[in-house]
Amino acid sequence: MSILYLPFILQGIVMFVDEFYFHEKRGLPLWEKAGHPLDTLSVFACYAYLLWGSVDLNIYLALCGFSCLLITKDEFVHAEKCSPAEQWLHALLFVLHPISFLSAYLFWQKGDLAFLQIQTTVVIVFMFYQIIRWSFPWQTRTK
Repeated sequence: MSILYLPFILQGIVMFVDEFYFHEKRGLPLWEKAGHPLDTLSVFACYAYLLWGSVDLNIYLALCGFSCLLITKDEFVHAEKCSPAEQWLHALLFVLHPISFLSAYLFWQKGDLAFLQIQTTVVIVFMFYQIIRWSFPWQTRTK
C-alpha cells in the first residue's frame, strides 16, 4: 500500500471519532451545525478542483490554504464547549488536513484519479450527512 493513503485513513478514523463520539456526546450549537458542513465543502472544493482537469498549482494551494484556515474558525466555540480530549483530536485533524491535501495532489500527479474520485465522493456524502444529521428537529442538544 502506498504511504499516500495513510493521511486519508488517519483523517477518516479521527473524523469518525470526532463526529460519532464527541459531537453526539455534547451536541452541537448552531454555529457548528452550520460551520462543519462548510468545512467539508471546502475540502470537497479542493479535491474536485484536482478532478476538474487542468490544475493550476497556485489555485489549488489557495483553495487548500483557505480550507486550512476555515477549519480553525470554530476554535473559539470549541475552547468553551469541548473537553481536552476533543480539542486534542481537533489538533490531530489540523495536522492531517494539509497533509491530506498534499497527498491528494501527489495522487493527481501520479494520475490516480480513481482514488481521488472515491475520496471526493466520500467527502460530499459526509457533507450531506452532516447537513441532515445536525439540521433537523430530532437533534435538540446544543450544549
